[in-house]
Amino acid sequence: MQTSPLIATTAPSLAIDWQAQVVYRHSDFIVLNKPAGVSVHKDDSLEGLTTVLTKALSLPQLWLVHRLDKVTSGLLILALNARAASALSQLFALHQVQKTYVAISDKRPKAKAGTVKGDMQKGRNGSWKLCHTQENSAHTYFVCQSLQTPAWLFLLRPYTGKTHQLRVAMKSLGSPILGDKRYQGSPANRTCLHAWRLQFTYNSEQFDIQCLPNFFPENSQWQQPLLQRLLLLEEKLLQFTKGNF
Repeated sequence: MQTSPLIATTAPSLAIDWQAQVVYRHSDFIVLNKPAGVSVHKDDSLEGLTTVLTKALSLPQLWLVHRLDKVTSGLLILALNARAASALSQLFALHQVQKTYVAISDKRPKAKAGTVKGDMQKGRNGSWKLCHTQENSAHTYFVCQSLQTPAWLFLLRPYTGKTHQLRVAMKSLGSPILGDKRYQGSPANRTCLHAWRLQFTYNSEQFDIQCLPNFFPENSQWQQPLLQRLLLLEEKLLQFTKGNF
């Protein structure tokens, strides 16, 4: 595959400045920009993410209240106390946190906007597949725009939070995520899926936290207007999600 400006310029670094990855601080929680390639679980590492972070950020304890796949970068909330962990976990369980993801694919999708809905079934070797049944279905809203490279920029909003939900949804659209080897995405230095935006109300205060992905080199024609592109796509996405969040 020919080198593309859409492919991350460097692989995920093992030496991470965790202080620099904190994008928002609150008395009850922090929001982290998790790099791609970092697992939220202990995985094969000697220490899990929360243990690493408590040491790096000089904090007594942290609680995970939701998760991101290892290959996914972007916004991750960690609670600073047990009470906040319970309250924030409840917000996620009740679908009261609006999560918006950005993805890139080099394959033309079957549709430019809509929903992907269906039950998730375990496949082989840790993969999942989308079924036609809808007994306990995963539900994802999406819109996309051509970047003329050829590649497509996707905005994804999951209503549910199933394992590999967005990655499976993209594959079902005929547009597996660039770099997602598990779901037949074209080769890249990383999986181009990023948790861009979290919107929620906590203790009667509204939060809208954003962190752009670094899919493109800083000086590329795509990185500079990326936020404007995403905001325009989000306007289109609202017609599908209205009344569900």
